[in-house]
Amino acid sequence: MKHISYTTGNSSSLLQKVLAVIVTLVLVVLGLMFSVVVFSVILVAGATFWAFLWWKMRPIRKQMQQMREAMRDFEPRSTNGESGAFKDEAFKGEIIEGEVISRGEPGEEKKR
Repeated sequence: MKHISYTTGNSSSLLQKVLAVIVTLVLVVLGLMFSVVVFSVILVAGATFWAFLWWKMRPIRKQMQQMREAMRDFEPRSTNGESGAFKDEAFKGEIIEGEVISRGEPGEEKKR
């Protein structure tokens, strides 16, 4: 069986080592410059897309603001801060954890 060696018998000289380090540094710097350009392009594209969406959503934001103002004017609040949504309804029954348990009067039929 033969032994195959992938290395050449010559050791690299000092000049080859210095050139290898210089070439490696140049490639690393070029890679960093390329990545900065790519990230800048992605950042500009994202900002442009966000500005486009913001511009196109202006009418919707304006409509939502008008609806909020209309709803605020639609149902005035009472002086104690309660909404008054159930002010005309008489409460009968017991509240347990937010559920109303109503005990109807005898003879009342439940309508569903």
